[in-house]
Amino acid sequence: MEELFVCPECGSENVEVIKERGRELTLRCNDCGNVWHVTLPKFRKVPLIVSKHERSFKSEAELPEGEEIRVGDIVETEEEEVRITGIELEGDKRVERAKVEEVKTLWGESLTYPKVIKVSIYTSGGVTQSFRVKMPRNEEFAVGEVLEVGGYTFRIERIRTERGAVKHGSAVADEIHTIMGHHIPRARARRSLEIYRGYRKEAR
Repeated sequence: MEELFVCPECGSENVEVIKERGRELTLRCNDCGNVWHVTLPKFRKVPLIVSKHERSFKSEAELPEGEEIRVGDIVETEEEEVRITGIELEGDKRVERAKVEEVKTLWGESLTYPKVIKVSIYTSGGVTQSFRVKMPRNEEFAVGEVLEVGGYTFRIERIRTERGAVKHGSAVADEIHTIMGHHIPRARARRSLEIYRGYRKEAR
């Protein structure tokens, strides 16, 4: 993990390491000449279970001891970025936050894997057509927008997110759980959604 040092005197990032002994560093600012010492944190490898929708994989995150980790934080592994969704301590206790050295296992969602959300389309016959679709995590959806999936054209009437229901406005895919709306036959869709076929198909 590469460290970025900033001079405490002038705020410059033009800093070089002039002496290194274990985790003890002596630094010098090449702009103002200030010399100071820092102690790098000790890192701990923490087991991490990474979810890619219906599949989970064992990994690990290297985190600084003494720091706090929270649900919602983003950590990096050697392969990808992961958003923390669960923190487990000894005794299988689940918490929202903890010191790194207290953590037994972290649980997280891969941010490199496509976002998979549910689409519920209500038809005139009282039947609900449901699909799972995949999309880039930064893609935006707005209430009132007309979309197509699986041969059904529909208008978004409600978006369910981690923060609650959205009945007006928009939300990005990364925070969406479900998109809901009524089927509109022969309507012209602004865009089509791609149906998610499962992890095995995506991993090919």
